[in-house]
Amino acid sequence: MAEEKNLLMRDYEYDLPDHRIAQFPLAHRDQSKLLVYKDGKIFHNQFNQLVHHLPASSTLFFNNTKVIPARLRFKKETGAIIEVFLLHPITPSAILQQAMEATGTATWQCTIGNLKRWPDAQTLTSDHPGFTLTARLVNRTKGIVEFSWTPEVKSFAEIISKSGDIPLPPYLNRATEPFDQQAYQTVYSKHKGAVAAPTAGLHFTDSVLQQLKQAGHHTEYLTLHVSAGTFQPVKADHAQEHVMHQEQIVITRDNIVALLNSRFTVAVGTTSVRTLESMYWFGVKLMGNQESLFQISQQDAYTLPQHITVPQALQHVLNYIDAKKTQTLIGETAIYIMPGYSFRVVDALITNFHQPGSTLILLVAAFVGADWRNIYNEALANHYRFLSYGDCSLLFRKIT
Repeated sequence: MAEEKNLLMRDYEYDLPDHRIAQFPLAHRDQSKLLVYKDGKIFHNQFNQLVHHLPASSTLFFNNTKVIPARLRFKKETGAIIEVFLLHPITPSAILQQAMEATGTATWQCTIGNLKRWPDAQTLTSDHPGFTLTARLVNRTKGIVEFSWTPEVKSFAEIISKSGDIPLPPYLNRATEPFDQQAYQTVYSKHKGAVAAPTAGLHFTDSVLQQLKQAGHHTEYLTLHVSAGTFQPVKADHAQEHVMHQEQIVITRDNIVALLNSRFTVAVGTTSVRTLESMYWFGVKLMGNQESLFQISQQDAYTLPQHITVPQALQHVLNYIDAKKTQTLIGETAIYIMPGYSFRVVDALITNFHQPGSTLILLVAAFVGADWRNIYNEALANHYRFLSYGDCSLLFRKIT
């Protein structure tokens, strides 16, 4: 199905009072509320009862990215604070997992707070127990910063773990506190590289994961390193005019096989949706003998052939990864899911409640149709907590 024309962002706004935004996590993450939407009906429960709402032998796909302490602060002799926020690695590797293992030096694209107080020729230094970190501005316009540190044997991951802060979403409007270091990570986080948490996963505990296993459900882990673009507001009046952010994804051969064998596919979070659907479109590209780079643009889902089945597309991805004689596939996706998008892979979605007028609201509206507004009105009426540290929903895809 082609994207719908003239999608007005004002039609995807709703009134979210500030006091409904969860400022802090619950003491027990699986005690959050759970709204279940299925066949046009809405039910209420607690997240630790999730297992009772899933079809038998479901396959759940989790995003195991790990949030990095991406917010670095340097204090000048004048007392001015320069804040450097890590966005994307450039050298020694653009691949996030490899960039985190860099030793001695690394270059990143960043956003820089108080940039006007940082002269081009000035090197910023930050001393910490056991190491010294320096930063040099390489390109002011593009926000390119070169970091170096001593002793050089330490990895960049080690350096920022002791010098940086976990970057909380801007709408929380508060400083990072010690408990956020753990609360703003999923219990299964593994691969460092995200600057924001895949928040649907924050509700899962070891106990809930064990319940899923005992009930006969299958769990799979893939990776999408959430970028700061997830908080980028849609400034255009028409949804089609928005430029979608790009994020790095890593899938495994086991992911593809599990997807081919899945009886009912559940995406844990919108990031898992973006990854799973991107896998399908990559297979479509391979069938069309297009470039072999795993790179999905925001228009691909609307301009590529629409008739190819999921098994056909995924089999081509499997053949591709086998031909490469590897177990993992690294790519980039800027997939833009909005009303009019035809879902190929995902049957149900576990997700939090998102900001008004955001690309995530567009994704939810594409998944459940016009009922998205009923779902959000019901959540507001029943005192659900919203956004990253808020409550959760289980949405079954509306079949049109």
